[in-house]
Amino acid sequence: MVSSLRQRNYRLYFFGQLVSVMGTWMQTVAQSFLVLDLSHSGTVLGLSTAARFVPILLFGPAGGLYADRHDKRRILYATQTLSGLLAAAFAILTATGVIRIWSVVMLALALGFVNVFDNPARQSFITEMVPPEDLANAVTLNSVAMNLARVFGAALGGILVAALGLATCFAFNAVSFVAVLASLAAMNAAMLYPSRRVKQRKGQIRAGLAYVRETPGLLIPLLMIALVGMLAWEFPVTLPLMASRVFGGGAGTYGLMTSVMGAGAVVGGLVSAARAKLRARSLCLAAIGWGVAITVAALAPSLWTELVVLLFVGYGSITFNSYAKTTLQLTARPEMRGRVMALWGLAWQGSTPIGGPLVGWIAQATDPRWSLIVGGVPTLLCGLLALPALARVDRRALAAASETSATPGAERAAVSGSA
Repeated sequence: MVSSLRQRNYRLYFFGQLVSVMGTWMQTVAQSFLVLDLSHSGTVLGLSTAARFVPILLFGPAGGLYADRHDKRRILYATQTLSGLLAAAFAILTATGVIRIWSVVMLALALGFVNVFDNPARQSFITEMVPPEDLANAVTLNSVAMNLARVFGAALGGILVAALGLATCFAFNAVSFVAVLASLAAMNAAMLYPSRRVKQRKGQIRAGLAYVRETPGLLIPLLMIALVGMLAWEFPVTLPLMASRVFGGGAGTYGLMTSVMGAGAVVGGLVSAARAKLRARSLCLAAIGWGVAITVAALAPSLWTELVVLLFVGYGSITFNSYAKTTLQLTARPEMRGRVMALWGLAWQGSTPIGGPLVGWIAQATDPRWSLIVGGVPTLLCGLLALPALARVDRRALAAASETSATPGAERAAVSGSA
């Protein structure tokens, strides 16, 4: 379940990320309620959330190519430092009372440009800290760290917003990036498993896109991720509106809902990490279960019922997400991994500029419950529709593995006969 933590470099990275992402979730809670305080609009909340992901939508593949060409650890030094500075800017503007919607959007856009380079480098760097046999476990445990951070970060964020104000959450996030920078500095470079860097040539982004288009084991999961990321993974928009308009709560209620969902995700992550083998069709089964859970969460009659269901929503979210990332990491060729993971970021987060405002508008125009339904039902349907295709991918992979394992035996037999 935790085999990848035996690797010292990955262990440092894991705990550094845990601290940093706690700060990020504290900022997420604070930013959502900052926007609602300034605008009183679900649509504006969706637009401000989407602004962070517009650069990924426009430039995500270029960031992936940059990661394939350069030292990923050095990229992370730069991107994590810039992220900390932007969080500090949020804190100062909020504390001084000069923050406005336009400045929230501009800071979110700036963070999005940082994430264009940070996301593919951070995701593909995992493969350089562990041997191949620990990769699936490392990817899943990384998702566990994200959700452990969500549990504690969102809960602390809700408490700090109520007790000390919004600016405190932004300040804590700024300081939390020190943990990541310290973990990178403490790594032993000799214990890394660096991938071969891609030499600069023309048409490499197009080559990455063509590679994905011709590889069903990559294309189908990425299409699923794009749909689910656009409609279902909009919880920074849907949960604040559910907390305030359906259940009559505030930042504390939102923090509690996010923490409960994160707790379910931690359990799901540990179960996923313990799996010895992962098949492509497992992603479809995860999508089906997650879609059902999101739809049931939309119909919950009370806050306590909602909290129980959100445990299963969290379980489904990390199962789907970790299966998706693991499938892509294991299927992609090493020299294409940065570009493939950039497309994961484009599909998962770059779809938010479309989905965030759409989901926010649906919640504003109708009822926040519908903002969950339009995520849950399509997630369920895409799992059902993709299941036959990914089952074929599994059968081809099994046949190829059988041929590979049979060949050495045949060669040994031939050698024995000739002797």
